[in-house]
Amino acid sequence: MIRRLLHTIRKSYEPKALVLMYHRVAELETDAWRLAVKPQNFEEQLQVLSRSWRVVPLAELVGDLTHHRLRRNSVAITFDDGYEDNYLAARPLLEKYNVPATFFICSGNIGSRTEFWWDELEHLILSTEVLPHTLDMWINQAQINFDLGTEQHLTEALKKKQQEWMAFVQEPPTLRSILYLKLWEQLKPLPGHLQQAYLQQIKVWAGVSGAPRAAYQSMNLEQLQDLARNSLFDIGAHTVSHPDLASLSPSAQQQELVGCKSFLEKAISREVTLLAYPYGSCNQETVRLAAEAGFQAAVITQDYPVHPTSARYKLGRFLVDDWSGKQLDACIKSWLTIKANAHAHYAA
Repeated sequence: MIRRLLHTIRKSYEPKALVLMYHRVAELETDAWRLAVKPQNFEEQLQVLSRSWRVVPLAELVGDLTHHRLRRNSVAITFDDGYEDNYLAARPLLEKYNVPATFFICSGNIGSRTEFWWDELEHLILSTEVLPHTLDMWINQAQINFDLGTEQHLTEALKKKQQEWMAFVQEPPTLRSILYLKLWEQLKPLPGHLQQAYLQQIKVWAGVSGAPRAAYQSMNLEQLQDLARNSLFDIGAHTVSHPDLASLSPSAQQQELVGCKSFLEKAISREVTLLAYPYGSCNQETVRLAAEAGFQAAVITQDYPVHPTSARYKLGRFLVDDWSGKQLDACIKSWLTIKANAHAHYAA
C-alpha cells in the first residue's frame, strides 16, 4: 500500500508536456469539427502561449522524451492537413510572436485546388440552399435512404443550429446534420478515389456544380517551400491522401507513408521525421511501418499529455477550439493535470 502511494506521488510530480492540435486559422460559415480558430483569437492564444508557457518545436519535445529529459510545462504547436490559410494567416502571426510550429502536410493536395472531402461534404449537406426531398444511394455496400422532411430549404434557424453544432461531442441538431454524419461515417474509411466518386454522386443529387472554393484549398508548392525555409517551422508528414490508415492493408499504408515522406523531402530538401496519423487512426502495423520508413515520432488525436513514459509513435494531442487566450490558458492548466493514458504506452 505504501509502495503504491509513493508511486502515485512520484507520478503526480513527473514532468508533463502538451502537444496542441490546430488545423485552420480562418472564419468559416460552418465548422462541425471545430477545425478553425479565428485570426484574432489565434493571435490572443499566441500572446498567452509566448508569455506564459515554454513553447518548443515538436522535434525538440520528442528529443527530450527520447533522452529522458522531458521538461515540465513544454508546449508544442502542430497544424494538420496543409490548408493555405496556414501560410497566409497562421504563419505571419507565428513569426510575429516568434512561436515555433510543426505543419503536417497531405502531399496529394499540395498545389491542387481540390477541397478535402469532409469540407466539400459539409458544404453540400449543411449549406446548399435547397436539397431534394430524399436521398437514396449506396456507399460501399451500405444503403443510405434518407428523408429530409421539412429541411429541404435551408432556413436561418437551421443555419444557426448547424453553426453551433460540435460534431464530436454533440448529437446532430438537424436532419441535415444527421444526414451529413451518416455520409461522413460511410466515406471516412474509403480510399481517396472512392470518396471522390461518391462525392460526385452527391453533388449530382444536390444539383451543385462549380469550382472548388478558394478558401478551402491547400498550400501550393512555393508556399510550402517558403514555409520550410523559416527555421521556426518544421514540416511533417500527414500521408498522401488522408486515409484512415488502420482500415488499409499494410502495403497501402506503406505507400501512403513513404509516398508522402518522399514527396516532402524532395520538395523542401531536408529529412522529414515527424508523422501525424489522419484522424489519429493507426494500429500496430502502422506504428511498425512508420518506424521502418524513418519517422522518429508520430502524433494522434486522443487528448492526453506527454509523460516520460509516453510512446513516441503515439503521442497525444489536444484540439484547440476558437477560444480567447484566457480560455486556452485555463485549458492548458487543466490538461496538465490529466493522468497518463495506459493505451498510449505500448512499445514504439
